[in-house]
Amino acid sequence: MKHLLLGDEAIAQGAIDAGLSGVYAYPGTPSTEITEFIQMHEAKRKEGEAIFCRWATNEKTAMEAALGMSYMGKRALVCMKHVGMNVCADAFINSAITGVNGGLVVLAADDPSMHSSQNEQDSRFYGKFAMIPVFEPSNQQEAYDMMAKAYDLSERLHTPVLMRVTTRMAHSRAVVETTDACPKQNKMSLPENVQHFILLPAFAKKNYQELVDAQPVFMREAETMGFNTYTKGANPKKAILTCGIGYNYLMENYRQEMGCSLLKITQYPLPVAMINRMVEDGAEEILVVEEGQPVVEELLHGLVPSNVVIRGRLSGALPRVGELSPDCVRLALGLDALPTNDVDNIVVNRPPALCQGCGHRDMYAALNEVAREYPSPRIFGDIGCYTLGALSPFHALHATVEMGASVTMAKGAADAGQHPAIAVIGDSTFTHSGMTGLLDCVNSNANVVVLISDNLTTGMTGGQDSAGTGRLEKICYGLGVDEKHVRVVVPLPKNMEEIKQVLREEIDYPGTSVVIARRECIQTLKRHLKAAKK
Repeated sequence: MKHLLLGDEAIAQGAIDAGLSGVYAYPGTPSTEITEFIQMHEAKRKEGEAIFCRWATNEKTAMEAALGMSYMGKRALVCMKHVGMNVCADAFINSAITGVNGGLVVLAADDPSMHSSQNEQDSRFYGKFAMIPVFEPSNQQEAYDMMAKAYDLSERLHTPVLMRVTTRMAHSRAVVETTDACPKQNKMSLPENVQHFILLPAFAKKNYQELVDAQPVFMREAETMGFNTYTKGANPKKAILTCGIGYNYLMENYRQEMGCSLLKITQYPLPVAMINRMVEDGAEEILVVEEGQPVVEELLHGLVPSNVVIRGRLSGALPRVGELSPDCVRLALGLDALPTNDVDNIVVNRPPALCQGCGHRDMYAALNEVAREYPSPRIFGDIGCYTLGALSPFHALHATVEMGASVTMAKGAADAGQHPAIAVIGDSTFTHSGMTGLLDCVNSNANVVVLISDNLTTGMTGGQDSAGTGRLEKICYGLGVDEKHVRVVVPLPKNMEEIKQVLREEIDYPGTSVVIARRECIQTLKRHLKAAKK
Protein backbone atom coordinates (compact mmCIF):
# COMPACT_ATOMS: atom_id res chain seq x y z
CA MET A 1 0.00 0.00 0.00
CA LYS A 2 1.29 3.46 -0.86
CA HIS A 3 0.97 6.55 1.35
CA LEU A 4 2.21 10.14 1.17
CA LEU A 5 4.08 10.49 4.45
CA LEU A 6 6.33 12.86 6.32
CA GLY A 7 9.64 11.33 7.30
CA ASP A 8 8.38 11.34 10.90
CA GLU A 9 5.19 9.57 9.83
CA ALA A 10 7.16 6.97 7.85
CA ILE A 11 9.20 6.21 10.99
CA ALA A 12 6.02 5.93 13.06
CA GLN A 13 4.32 3.64 10.54
CA GLY A 14 7.48 1.55 10.29
CA ALA A 15 7.50 1.10 14.06
CA ILE A 16 3.80 0.16 14.11
CA ASP A 17 4.30 -2.37 11.31
CA ALA A 18 7.30 -3.82 13.18
CA GLY A 19 5.10 -4.78 16.14
CA LEU A 20 5.61 -1.76 18.41
CA SER A 21 4.23 -2.04 21.95
CA GLY A 22 5.01 1.42 23.28
CA VAL A 23 6.31 4.84 22.26
CA TYR A 24 7.80 7.13 24.90
CA ALA A 25 8.57 10.76 24.07
CA TYR A 26 8.60 14.36 25.13
CA PRO A 27 7.42 16.71 22.36
CA GLY A 28 10.21 18.55 20.58
CA THR A 29 10.50 19.81 17.01
CA PRO A 30 11.29 18.09 14.65
CA SER A 31 10.37 14.79 16.35
CA THR A 32 6.86 15.51 17.65
CA GLU A 33 4.88 14.13 14.71
CA ILE A 34 6.14 10.57 15.29
CA THR A 35 4.31 10.15 18.58
CA GLU A 36 1.30 12.14 17.35
CA PHE A 37 0.98 9.82 14.33
CA ILE A 38 1.01 6.76 16.60
CA GLN A 39 -1.57 8.42 18.87
CA MET A 40 -3.81 9.07 15.85
CA HIS A 41 -3.34 5.46 14.76
CA GLU A 42 -4.46 4.30 18.20
CA ALA A 43 -7.49 6.61 18.14
CA LYS A 44 -8.62 5.13 14.81
CA ARG A 45 -7.67 1.51 15.48
CA LYS A 46 -10.66 -0.78 16.02
CA GLU A 47 -8.94 -4.07 16.77
CA GLY A 48 -5.56 -5.50 17.64
CA GLU A 49 -3.18 -5.01 20.53
CA ALA A 50 -2.97 -1.55 22.05
CA ILE A 51 0.18 0.54 21.75
CA PHE A 52 1.10 2.65 24.78
CA CYS A 53 1.47 6.20 23.47
CA ARG A 54 1.13 8.86 26.18
CA TRP A 55 3.64 11.68 26.49
CA ALA A 56 6.39 11.30 29.09
CA THR A 57 7.38 14.05 31.54
CA ASN A 58 10.83 14.39 29.96
CA GLU A 59 13.27 12.49 27.75
CA LYS A 60 15.00 10.78 30.67
CA THR A 61 11.79 9.26 31.98
CA ALA A 62 10.88 8.31 28.40
CA MET A 63 14.17 6.47 27.90
CA GLU A 64 13.91 4.66 31.21
CA ALA A 65 10.30 3.59 30.66
CA ALA A 66 11.15 2.30 27.18
CA LEU A 67 14.05 0.33 28.66
CA GLY A 68 11.59 -1.14 31.16
CA MET A 69 9.26 -2.22 28.35
CA SER A 70 12.23 -3.74 26.53
CA TYR A 71 13.14 -5.57 29.75
CA MET A 72 9.74 -7.29 29.53
CA GLY A 73 10.47 -8.46 25.97
CA LYS A 74 8.32 -5.89 24.15
CA ARG A 75 9.41 -3.55 21.36
CA ALA A 76 9.70 0.09 22.38
CA LEU A 77 10.44 3.40 20.65
CA VAL A 78 11.88 6.54 22.29
CA CYS A 79 11.53 9.84 20.39
CA MET A 80 13.12 13.22 21.03
CA LYS A 81 14.83 16.15 19.39
CA HIS A 82 18.60 16.34 19.54
CA VAL A 83 18.87 18.34 22.76
CA GLY A 84 16.63 15.75 24.41
CA MET A 85 19.53 13.33 24.01
CA ASN A 86 21.36 15.42 26.60
CA VAL A 87 18.50 14.93 29.06
CA CYS A 88 18.32 11.15 28.62
CA ALA A 89 22.07 10.62 28.23
CA ASP A 90 22.57 8.78 31.53
CA ALA A 91 19.95 6.14 30.77
CA PHE A 92 20.85 6.04 27.06
CA ILE A 93 24.57 5.41 27.56
CA ASN A 94 23.92 2.81 30.24
CA SER A 95 21.34 1.01 28.07
CA ALA A 96 24.26 0.07 25.80
CA ILE A 97 25.86 -1.61 28.82
CA THR A 98 22.71 -3.40 30.02
CA GLY A 99 21.74 -4.36 26.50
CA VAL A 100 18.09 -5.01 25.68
CA ASN A 101 15.57 -7.83 25.71
CA GLY A 102 12.78 -6.62 23.43
CA GLY A 103 13.85 -4.39 20.55
CA LEU A 104 14.62 -0.79 21.52
CA VAL A 105 15.02 2.05 19.00
CA VAL A 106 15.94 5.57 20.08
CA LEU A 107 14.95 8.24 17.55
CA ALA A 108 16.87 11.53 17.65
CA ALA A 109 15.69 14.31 15.34
CA ASP A 110 18.49 16.85 14.83
CA ASP A 111 17.87 20.48 13.89
CA PRO A 112 20.75 21.91 11.83
CA SER A 113 20.32 25.66 11.23
CA MET A 114 18.57 25.81 14.65
CA HIS A 115 15.08 26.43 13.26
CA SER A 116 13.65 25.88 16.75
CA SER A 117 16.61 24.91 18.89
CA GLN A 118 19.49 26.22 20.98
CA ASN A 119 22.29 24.42 19.15
CA GLU A 120 23.24 22.27 16.14
CA GLN A 121 24.56 19.21 17.96
CA ASP A 122 24.85 16.01 15.94
CA SER A 123 23.34 12.93 17.61
CA ARG A 124 25.65 10.58 15.74
CA PHE A 125 28.22 11.50 18.40
CA TYR A 126 25.94 9.89 20.99
CA GLY A 127 25.76 6.69 18.96
CA LYS A 128 29.53 6.56 18.72
CA PHE A 129 29.87 7.46 22.40
CA ALA A 130 27.54 4.62 23.40
CA MET A 131 29.14 2.29 20.81
CA ILE A 132 25.81 1.10 19.41
CA PRO A 133 24.51 0.74 15.84
CA VAL A 134 23.16 3.93 14.24
CA PHE A 135 20.80 4.29 11.27
CA GLU A 136 20.52 7.51 9.26
CA PRO A 137 17.96 7.18 6.43
CA SER A 138 18.42 9.14 3.23
CA ASN A 139 14.72 9.17 2.29
CA GLN A 140 11.26 8.39 3.67
CA GLN A 141 11.04 4.90 2.18
CA GLU A 142 14.37 4.01 3.70
CA ALA A 143 13.22 5.41 7.05
CA TYR A 144 10.17 3.14 6.96
CA ASP A 145 12.16 0.07 5.90
CA MET A 146 14.86 0.68 8.48
CA MET A 147 12.49 0.48 11.44
CA ALA A 148 11.75 -3.24 11.03
CA LYS A 149 15.43 -3.94 10.36
CA ALA A 150 16.46 -1.89 13.38
CA TYR A 151 14.15 -3.84 15.69
CA ASP A 152 15.34 -7.15 14.29
CA LEU A 153 18.97 -6.08 14.73
CA SER A 154 18.28 -4.82 18.25
CA GLU A 155 16.83 -8.14 19.34
CA ARG A 156 19.31 -10.31 17.47
CA LEU A 157 22.34 -8.51 18.96
CA HIS A 158 20.67 -7.47 22.25
CA THR A 159 21.55 -3.81 21.75
CA PRO A 160 19.64 -0.54 21.60
CA VAL A 161 19.73 1.11 18.17
CA LEU A 162 19.87 4.86 17.51
CA MET A 163 18.11 6.30 14.46
CA ARG A 164 19.12 9.84 13.53
CA VAL A 165 17.17 12.11 11.18
CA THR A 166 17.32 15.85 10.53
CA THR A 167 14.65 18.50 10.06
CA ARG A 168 14.36 18.20 6.27
CA MET A 169 13.94 14.44 6.48
CA ALA A 170 11.48 14.66 9.36
CA HIS A 171 9.29 17.35 7.80
CA SER A 172 9.33 16.59 4.07
CA ARG A 173 6.87 14.24 2.35
CA ALA A 174 7.31 11.39 -0.10
CA VAL A 175 5.39 8.34 -1.28
CA VAL A 176 6.11 5.36 0.95
CA GLU A 177 5.12 1.78 0.19
CA THR A 178 4.14 -0.04 3.37
CA THR A 179 3.52 -3.67 4.17
CA ASP A 180 -0.02 -5.03 4.31
CA ALA A 181 0.88 -7.54 7.00
CA CYS A 182 -0.95 -7.24 10.32
CA PRO A 183 1.78 -6.58 12.90
CA LYS A 184 1.97 -8.76 15.99
CA GLN A 185 3.55 -7.58 19.18
CA ASN A 186 6.09 -9.63 21.09
CA LYS A 187 4.79 -11.67 23.98
CA MET A 188 6.15 -10.76 27.38
CA SER A 189 9.39 -12.54 28.22
CA LEU A 190 11.97 -11.87 30.90
CA PRO A 191 15.70 -11.49 30.19
CA GLU A 192 17.68 -14.72 30.27
CA ASN A 193 20.42 -13.05 32.32
CA VAL A 194 18.97 -10.72 34.95
CA GLN A 195 22.45 -9.62 36.03
CA HIS A 196 22.86 -7.86 32.67
CA PHE A 197 20.40 -5.22 33.91
CA ILE A 198 22.13 -4.73 37.27
CA LEU A 199 24.96 -2.26 36.77
CA LEU A 200 26.94 -2.99 39.87
CA PRO A 201 30.63 -2.66 38.96
CA ALA A 202 31.21 -6.43 38.99
CA PHE A 203 28.46 -6.98 36.43
CA ALA A 204 28.99 -3.75 34.46
CA LYS A 205 32.66 -4.56 33.78
CA LYS A 206 31.66 -7.85 32.18
CA ASN A 207 28.87 -6.18 30.19
CA TYR A 208 31.18 -3.45 28.97
CA GLN A 209 33.71 -5.98 27.73
CA GLU A 210 30.91 -7.71 25.83
CA LEU A 211 29.94 -4.37 24.26
CA VAL A 212 33.52 -3.75 23.16
CA ASP A 213 33.78 -7.30 21.79
CA ALA A 214 30.57 -6.72 19.78
CA GLN A 215 32.01 -3.79 17.81
CA PRO A 216 33.32 -5.94 14.91
CA VAL A 217 29.88 -7.57 14.74
CA PHE A 218 28.16 -4.16 14.56
CA MET A 219 30.56 -3.10 11.81
CA ARG A 220 29.98 -6.29 9.85
CA GLU A 221 26.23 -5.65 10.01
CA ALA A 222 26.79 -2.13 8.66
CA GLU A 223 28.70 -3.62 5.73
CA THR A 224 26.27 -6.45 4.92
CA MET A 225 22.69 -5.31 5.70
CA GLY A 226 22.46 -3.48 2.37
CA PHE A 227 21.77 0.08 3.49
CA ASN A 228 25.37 1.16 2.87
CA THR A 229 26.36 0.92 -0.81
CA TYR A 230 29.58 1.49 -2.72
CA THR A 231 29.90 2.07 -6.48
CA LYS A 232 33.28 2.39 -8.17
CA GLY A 233 33.33 5.24 -10.69
CA ALA A 234 34.95 5.51 -14.10
CA ASN A 235 37.23 8.14 -12.57
CA PRO A 236 37.92 6.60 -9.13
CA LYS A 237 40.60 9.17 -8.24
CA LYS A 238 37.72 11.38 -7.13
CA ALA A 239 35.29 9.89 -4.64
CA ILE A 240 32.22 11.13 -2.78
CA LEU A 241 31.00 9.86 0.59
CA THR A 242 27.46 10.85 1.55
CA CYS A 243 25.60 10.39 4.84
CA GLY A 244 21.84 10.27 5.25
CA ILE A 245 19.94 13.06 3.53
CA GLY A 246 23.20 14.38 2.06
CA TYR A 247 22.79 11.68 -0.60
CA ASN A 248 19.70 13.51 -1.93
CA TYR A 249 21.53 16.82 -2.17
CA LEU A 250 24.27 15.08 -4.12
CA MET A 251 21.85 13.35 -6.49
CA GLU A 252 20.25 16.67 -7.42
CA ASN A 253 23.61 17.70 -8.86
CA TYR A 254 25.41 14.49 -9.76
CA ARG A 255 26.08 13.69 -13.41
CA GLN A 256 27.21 10.28 -14.65
CA GLU A 257 30.00 11.83 -16.65
CA MET A 258 31.65 12.96 -13.42
CA GLY A 259 32.79 9.37 -12.98
CA CYS A 260 33.33 9.66 -9.21
CA SER A 261 33.22 6.64 -6.95
CA LEU A 262 30.28 6.91 -4.57
CA LEU A 263 29.91 5.55 -1.03
CA LYS A 264 26.45 6.05 0.48
CA ILE A 265 26.36 5.62 4.26
CA THR A 266 23.09 5.28 6.18
CA GLN A 267 24.20 2.78 8.82
CA TYR A 268 27.00 2.99 11.39
CA PRO A 269 29.61 2.07 12.67
CA LEU A 270 31.45 3.33 9.62
CA PRO A 271 31.89 0.51 7.10
CA VAL A 272 35.68 0.55 7.15
CA ALA A 273 35.99 -2.23 4.57
CA MET A 274 34.00 -0.16 2.08
CA ILE A 275 36.14 2.91 2.77
CA ASN A 276 39.30 0.83 2.27
CA ARG A 277 37.92 -0.49 -1.01
CA MET A 278 37.29 3.07 -2.19
CA VAL A 279 40.92 3.97 -1.39
CA GLU A 280 42.25 0.79 -2.98
CA ASP A 281 40.31 1.66 -6.14
CA GLY A 282 42.45 4.78 -6.40
CA ALA A 283 40.65 7.51 -4.46
CA GLU A 284 42.99 10.49 -4.12
CA GLU A 285 40.32 12.97 -3.05
CA ILE A 286 37.16 12.29 -1.02
CA LEU A 287 34.31 14.81 -0.67
CA VAL A 288 32.26 14.13 2.48
CA VAL A 289 28.64 15.29 2.25
CA GLU A 290 27.06 14.97 5.71
CA GLU A 291 24.27 16.93 7.36
CA GLY A 292 25.26 18.24 10.77
CA GLN A 293 28.74 18.27 12.22
CA PRO A 294 31.83 16.77 10.48
CA VAL A 295 31.57 13.45 12.30
CA VAL A 296 32.61 11.22 9.40
CA GLU A 297 35.05 13.75 7.95
CA GLU A 298 37.01 13.77 11.21
CA LEU A 299 37.03 9.97 11.43
CA LEU A 300 38.31 9.63 7.86
CA HIS A 301 41.53 11.43 8.77
CA GLY A 302 42.42 8.46 10.95
CA LEU A 303 41.24 5.80 8.48
CA VAL A 304 42.71 6.72 5.10
CA PRO A 305 46.33 7.37 4.08
CA SER A 306 47.56 10.90 4.74
CA ASN A 307 48.08 11.58 1.02
CA VAL A 308 44.32 11.28 0.38
CA VAL A 309 42.73 14.74 0.35
CA ILE A 310 39.55 14.90 2.45
CA ARG A 311 37.13 17.72 1.68
CA GLY A 312 33.98 18.66 3.54
CA ARG A 313 32.81 20.92 6.32
CA LEU A 314 36.16 21.02 8.10
CA SER A 315 38.08 21.88 4.94
CA GLY A 316 35.67 24.65 3.92
CA ALA A 317 34.39 22.85 0.82
CA LEU A 318 30.96 22.91 2.49
CA PRO A 319 29.58 25.41 5.05
CA ARG A 320 30.68 24.69 8.62
CA VAL A 321 27.32 25.68 10.13
CA GLY A 322 23.68 25.39 9.14
CA GLU A 323 21.90 22.97 6.85
CA LEU A 324 23.32 21.65 3.64
CA SER A 325 21.48 22.42 0.42
CA PRO A 326 21.66 21.29 -3.20
CA ASP A 327 23.24 24.67 -4.01
CA CYS A 328 26.18 24.41 -1.60
CA VAL A 329 26.79 20.78 -2.61
CA ARG A 330 26.79 21.91 -6.22
CA LEU A 331 29.58 24.38 -5.51
CA ALA A 332 31.56 21.71 -3.63
CA LEU A 333 31.38 19.57 -6.78
CA GLY A 334 32.97 22.37 -8.76
CA LEU A 335 29.80 23.20 -10.71
CA ASP A 336 28.65 26.72 -11.50
CA ALA A 337 26.05 28.20 -9.18
CA LEU A 338 22.48 28.25 -10.47
CA PRO A 339 20.74 31.63 -10.83
CA THR A 340 18.77 32.55 -7.71
CA ASN A 341 16.36 35.26 -6.63
CA ASP A 342 17.32 37.69 -3.89
CA VAL A 343 14.67 36.47 -1.46
CA ASP A 344 15.67 38.94 1.25
CA ASN A 345 14.55 41.80 -0.99
CA ILE A 346 11.31 40.07 -1.98
CA VAL A 347 9.97 38.61 1.26
CA VAL A 348 9.40 40.86 4.27
CA ASN A 349 11.12 39.54 7.40
CA ARG A 350 8.57 38.14 9.84
CA PRO A 351 10.21 37.40 13.20
CA PRO A 352 8.28 35.04 15.51
CA ALA A 353 5.96 36.63 18.04
CA LEU A 354 3.58 35.56 20.77
CA CYS A 355 0.03 34.98 19.52
CA GLN A 356 -2.45 37.80 19.91
CA GLY A 357 -4.52 37.03 22.99
CA CYS A 358 -1.78 34.89 24.55
CA GLY A 359 -1.67 34.93 28.34
CA HIS A 360 2.13 35.20 28.24
CA ARG A 361 1.70 38.71 26.82
CA ASP A 362 -0.21 39.97 29.84
CA MET A 363 2.18 38.18 32.19
CA TYR A 364 5.18 39.93 30.59
CA ALA A 365 3.41 43.29 30.55
CA ALA A 366 2.91 43.09 34.31
CA LEU A 367 6.37 41.68 35.00
CA ASN A 368 8.10 44.42 33.02
CA GLU A 369 6.25 47.16 34.87
CA VAL A 370 7.17 45.74 38.26
CA ALA A 371 10.78 44.98 37.27
CA ARG A 372 11.31 48.64 36.33
CA GLU A 373 10.63 49.56 39.96
CA TYR A 374 13.91 47.89 41.01
CA PRO A 375 17.41 49.19 40.18
CA SER A 376 18.85 46.08 38.52
CA PRO A 377 16.38 43.24 38.06
CA ARG A 378 17.52 39.98 36.46
CA ILE A 379 14.92 37.75 34.78
CA PHE A 380 15.99 34.25 33.74
CA GLY A 381 13.93 32.65 31.00
CA ASP A 382 13.39 29.10 29.84
CA ILE A 383 12.49 27.04 26.76
CA GLY A 384 8.97 27.41 25.38
CA CYS A 385 6.87 29.82 23.35
CA TYR A 386 7.23 32.30 26.24
CA THR A 387 10.94 32.52 25.32
CA LEU A 388 9.71 35.01 22.72
CA GLY A 389 9.39 37.41 25.63
CA ALA A 390 13.08 38.10 24.99
CA LEU A 391 12.11 39.80 21.70
CA SER A 392 10.18 42.91 20.84
CA PRO A 393 8.01 44.38 22.26
CA PHE A 394 8.82 42.95 25.71
CA HIS A 395 12.62 42.43 25.85
CA ALA A 396 11.92 40.92 29.27
CA LEU A 397 14.53 38.16 29.57
CA HIS A 398 18.21 38.37 30.39
CA ALA A 399 19.17 34.70 29.89
CA THR A 400 17.79 31.53 28.31
CA VAL A 401 20.00 28.43 28.17
CA GLU A 402 18.13 25.12 28.28
CA MET A 403 15.12 23.33 29.75
CA GLY A 404 14.77 24.09 33.45
CA ALA A 405 17.77 26.41 33.71
CA SER A 406 15.70 29.47 34.61
CA VAL A 407 15.05 28.30 38.17
CA THR A 408 18.59 27.22 39.04
CA MET A 409 20.21 30.19 37.28
CA ALA A 410 17.97 32.50 39.29
CA LYS A 411 19.03 30.63 42.41
CA GLY A 412 22.71 30.98 41.55
CA ALA A 413 22.25 34.68 40.88
CA ALA A 414 20.46 35.10 44.23
CA ASP A 415 23.26 33.17 45.96
CA ALA A 416 25.65 35.72 44.46
CA GLY A 417 23.65 38.59 45.95
CA GLN A 418 21.33 39.52 43.06
CA HIS A 419 17.92 40.94 43.96
CA PRO A 420 15.41 40.58 42.49
CA ALA A 421 16.19 37.23 40.86
CA ILE A 422 13.19 36.01 38.89
CA ALA A 423 12.71 32.80 36.89
CA VAL A 424 10.12 32.55 34.13
CA ILE A 425 9.23 28.98 33.21
CA GLY A 426 6.29 27.28 31.47
CA ASP A 427 4.13 24.61 33.06
CA SER A 428 5.42 21.78 30.86
CA THR A 429 9.05 22.86 31.22
CA PHE A 430 8.59 23.11 34.99
CA THR A 431 7.57 19.45 35.27
CA HIS A 432 10.18 18.48 32.65
CA SER A 433 13.19 19.78 34.57
CA GLY A 434 12.28 22.74 36.76
CA MET A 435 11.02 20.90 39.85
CA THR A 436 14.44 19.78 41.08
CA GLY A 437 15.72 23.36 40.76
CA LEU A 438 12.82 24.58 42.87
CA LEU A 439 13.70 21.96 45.49
CA ASP A 440 17.24 23.36 45.57
CA CYS A 441 15.76 26.81 46.14
CA VAL A 442 13.60 25.55 48.99
CA ASN A 443 16.47 23.68 50.64
CA SER A 444 18.58 26.84 50.84
CA ASN A 445 15.63 29.26 51.17
CA ALA A 446 16.92 31.11 48.12
CA ASN A 447 15.56 34.60 47.62
CA VAL A 448 13.95 33.96 44.24
CA VAL A 449 10.57 34.28 42.59
CA VAL A 450 9.65 31.44 40.25
CA LEU A 451 6.99 32.65 37.82
CA ILE A 452 5.27 29.67 36.19
CA SER A 453 3.43 30.82 33.08
CA ASP A 454 0.81 28.10 32.94
CA ASN A 455 -1.09 27.86 29.65
CA LEU A 456 -2.35 24.35 30.49
CA THR A 457 -0.51 22.68 27.61
CA THR A 458 2.82 22.17 25.88
CA GLY A 459 2.21 25.15 23.64
CA MET A 460 5.39 25.54 21.59
CA THR A 461 5.10 22.10 19.98
CA GLY A 462 1.41 22.22 19.14
CA GLY A 463 -0.63 21.74 22.28
CA GLN A 464 0.28 18.32 23.67
CA ASP A 465 -0.70 17.32 27.21
CA SER A 466 1.29 18.93 30.00
CA ALA A 467 2.29 16.65 32.87
CA GLY A 468 1.51 19.19 35.60
CA THR A 469 -1.90 20.40 34.43
CA GLY A 470 -4.22 20.88 37.38
CA ARG A 471 -1.65 20.10 40.06
CA LEU A 472 1.12 22.69 39.93
CA GLU A 473 0.19 24.12 43.33
CA LYS A 474 0.30 20.68 44.96
CA ILE A 475 3.68 19.98 43.35
CA CYS A 476 5.06 23.23 44.76
CA TYR A 477 3.63 22.45 48.21
CA GLY A 478 5.14 18.97 48.05
CA LEU A 479 8.54 20.43 47.21
CA GLY A 480 8.34 22.50 50.37
CA VAL A 481 7.33 25.97 49.19
CA ASP A 482 5.38 27.80 51.90
CA GLU A 483 1.71 27.61 50.86
CA LYS A 484 1.29 31.34 51.63
CA HIS A 485 3.87 32.04 48.94
CA VAL A 486 2.38 29.94 46.15
CA ARG A 487 0.13 32.50 44.46
CA VAL A 488 -2.14 32.08 41.44
CA VAL A 489 -3.11 34.94 39.13
CA VAL A 490 -5.04 35.11 35.86
CA PRO A 491 -3.10 37.07 33.22
CA LEU A 492 -5.74 39.36 31.73
CA PRO A 493 -5.61 43.15 31.26
CA LYS A 494 -8.41 43.61 33.80
CA ASN A 495 -6.28 41.86 36.44
CA MET A 496 -3.13 43.86 35.80
CA GLU A 497 -3.04 45.73 39.11
CA GLU A 498 -3.62 42.54 41.10
CA ILE A 499 -0.83 40.71 39.22
CA LYS A 500 1.62 43.56 39.78
CA GLN A 501 0.83 43.70 43.50
CA VAL A 502 1.33 39.93 43.88
CA LEU A 503 4.69 40.18 42.09
CA ARG A 504 5.81 43.06 44.32
CA GLU A 505 4.87 41.18 47.47
CA GLU A 506 6.71 38.01 46.44
CA ILE A 507 9.80 39.90 45.25
CA ASP A 508 9.96 41.62 48.64
CA TYR A 509 9.51 38.31 50.49
CA PRO A 510 13.02 37.14 51.59
CA GLY A 511 12.72 33.52 50.51
CA THR A 512 11.49 31.19 47.80
CA SER A 513 8.11 31.97 46.31
CA VAL A 514 6.09 30.81 43.30
CA VAL A 515 3.63 32.84 41.24
CA ILE A 516 1.50 30.83 38.81
CA ALA A 517 0.06 32.91 35.95
CA ARG A 518 -2.66 30.60 34.62
CA ARG A 519 -4.71 31.05 31.46
CA GLU A 520 -5.27 28.50 28.70
CA CYS A 521 -3.26 28.77 25.50
CA ILE A 522 -5.30 30.77 22.98
CA GLN A 523 -4.73 28.13 20.30
CA THR A 524 -5.94 25.15 22.34
CA LEU A 525 -8.83 27.26 23.62
CA LYS A 526 -9.95 27.85 20.02
CA ARG A 527 -9.81 24.11 19.35
CA HIS A 528 -11.78 23.29 22.49
CA LEU A 529 -14.46 25.87 21.70
CA LYS A 530 -14.71 24.58 18.14
CA ALA A 531 -15.03 20.99 19.35
CA ALA A 532 -17.72 22.01 21.86
CA LYS A 533 -19.89 23.42 19.04
CA LYS A 534 -19.99 20.10 17.17
